[in-house]
Amino acid sequence: MVREIVHIQTGQCGNQIGIAFWETVCVEHNINTEGNFVGEDDVLLEKINVYFNEIQGGKYVPRAVLVDLEPAVLDSIKNSKYGHTFRPDNFVFGQSGAGNNWAKGHYTEGAELVEQVFDVIRKESEAVDCLQGFQLTHSLGGGTGSGMGTLLLKRVREEYPDRIVCSYSVAPSPKVSETIVEPYNAALSFHQLVENTDECYVIDNEALYNICHNTLKLKSPSYGDLNHLVSTIMSGVTTCLRFPGQLNADLRKLAVNMVPFPRLHFFMSGFAPLTSSGAKGYKATTVAEITNQMFDSKNMMVSCDPRHGRYLTCAAMFRGKCSTKDVDEQMLNIQSKNSAYFVEWIPSNVKTAVCNVPPPGYDLSGTFIGNSTAMQELFKRINEQFTSMFRRKVFLHLYTGEGMDEMEFNEAESDIADIITEYQQYQECGVDDTYEGEGEEEAGGEEEEEEYE
Repeated sequence: MVREIVHIQTGQCGNQIGIAFWETVCVEHNINTEGNFVGEDDVLLEKINVYFNEIQGGKYVPRAVLVDLEPAVLDSIKNSKYGHTFRPDNFVFGQSGAGNNWAKGHYTEGAELVEQVFDVIRKESEAVDCLQGFQLTHSLGGGTGSGMGTLLLKRVREEYPDRIVCSYSVAPSPKVSETIVEPYNAALSFHQLVENTDECYVIDNEALYNICHNTLKLKSPSYGDLNHLVSTIMSGVTTCLRFPGQLNADLRKLAVNMVPFPRLHFFMSGFAPLTSSGAKGYKATTVAEITNQMFDSKNMMVSCDPRHGRYLTCAAMFRGKCSTKDVDEQMLNIQSKNSAYFVEWIPSNVKTAVCNVPPPGYDLSGTFIGNSTAMQELFKRINEQFTSMFRRKVFLHLYTGEGMDEMEFNEAESDIADIITEYQQYQECGVDDTYEGEGEEEAGGEEEEEEYE
């Protein structure tokens, strides 16, 4: 049985990475710019309904809802290569924009548009046989993606409490700042993401930029190159949903295996093989090579170094012709070599999935998802920037003017501080030889004690 996903993209960044994702998926399933299947292999159609609706004449239409508070980006999508494949009714846009203001996206402009968006989401959700969940692409630094994006997640959670909600969230980077009020927007968004998503893949532009620059050797990477990297990750994560594989994973299985504590569901992701076009012919793409590259900090799509934390859980999706025996051996190998970086109180904390269909242009590839305590680096960064601005109440009038209460800022701040503490607690937990029961009280986790019973 096919289990469908409804895809929502909101804001400028969300729509741009969303469209890059759809282009990648169309190419992988051999669907042309008119929405027709032009491939030979029926395997590509076996699970196509996870992301596409089939309409008369054998045309495939992406199950996507495209949202923005201003028309410019959506207009450019309509005129793009794959613009005709989307259902015209699924473009929902306002006229005024959110002006990089989270409160406008969440409380005023966005709230006015949200019913219209939800009519489309409901229509898409009701038309499917068995809805698996929702995925949202958005950024956390601007106004629409962060403010309205989190408003949509909140509404989805209310109306579909038993479905998996996953988001691909572009977080502010350490050195590249797009807007001055980014720390506010990001902190307020994370406050919502903690409550209303099951899986959140965190991506940031600086990490993507470094990959383009240092690994792919691109002299001046464009946003197109960065978006392509994001779409590669999204395509890798969703491979097992879209193709028959040897070991299948779906969004729910992933959530069950990857999220040991409900609040800690922020993942770092990576892809292999990443090589410059000049070096492509000189590297052997073996399972061992792919595995080593996947765990390399240089391949992570978020600026957090996994060596500064420990993995609670991680997952690896291999694509291409490879044996599960090889995969299991390499996974065990990397765990035993780097045992210090994995928590020992979750014994088999690496999940693998294997799919026989490689991405176009590769014989073998791997996508990595890690739930690491190093993610606290990101939260600490945002927390520091947020606090230094909030202490002086700068720019606060922009938010309170839209009807926001200062209390909400305080809540967001303490929520992020709590998450940092939780990550730190689980990172240190088990160092005092938890197995003898000494470390449990010190780590202060009632949750752990429940785990052991």
